[in-house]
Amino acid sequence: MKLYLVQHGKAVAKDVDPGRPLSQLGHAEVKHLVELLSGRIEVSRVVHSGKMRAQQTAEIFLARIADGLSLEAISGIGPNDSVKDFAYQVKSRDEDLLVVGHLPFMAKLVSLLLTESADSDIVSYSPGSIVFLESLGGGDFQLQWMIRPELLTND
Repeated sequence: MKLYLVQHGKAVAKDVDPGRPLSQLGHAEVKHLVELLSGRIEVSRVVHSGKMRAQQTAEIFLARIADGLSLEAISGIGPNDSVKDFAYQVKSRDEDLLVVGHLPFMAKLVSLLLTESADSDIVSYSPGSIVFLESLGGGDFQLQWMIRPELLTND
């Protein structure tokens, strides 16, 4: 199983739009990341938290790397949800999965899957980051790579 864990792209401030859609920069950074990954990753399912910024990020991924699949909004992956239930679900599946969510959930999920502790600071996400974990079997995962949007800028 291949597991791609994405933090949504940069969103507009809550006082600008309470729905917090992606900002222009957030949209551009996610699109740039997806263009880099196009043809390099394949998934059989794309899920997101249901929040607008996560859905928009997932839509950008879907258009380039998972065309033909449907987006699924799922519960239990919100910013402050417990990662244990979702980690259990992930460990019991065999499908390649892309998950778009929020901090601190995504970072805690990576930590739990790699160290069995959700409180370990294993990765440092920034909006629009992606972490790729691969199952070793038996519920164990290994970090393959991580990309943060700032690595892709020409500045």
